[in-house]
Amino acid sequence: MTDVLFPPLSKEEPGAEGVLSTWFVRDGDTVGADQLLAEVQVDKVAAEVPAPVGGVVHLLCAEGATIRQGAPIARID
Repeated sequence: MTDVLFPPLSKEEPGAEGVLSTWFVRDGDTVGADQLLAEVQVDKVAAEVPAPVGGVVHLLCAEGATIRQGAPIARID
C-alpha cells in the first residue's frame, strides 16, 4: 500500500493547509503509475498530483476539503 500525499507547495509555510480542488479518478479505480489523480491548491499555487505507483486507488478526502500539506489524500493498493 502506498500513500499519496498532498504535495508541499508553500516553501514559506511548511505544513500549511491547502484545498483538494478536483479528483480526476473515483474511489476503486485502477490507475497507472504517473496517471493524474488530483489537482490541489495552496494560496494561488495549483499543482497536479500524479500516482506514484499503479494499482487500485482509495480516496481519503473529498473535493473541496482543506488538508495539511504532507497529509495522505489517497492510498494505492
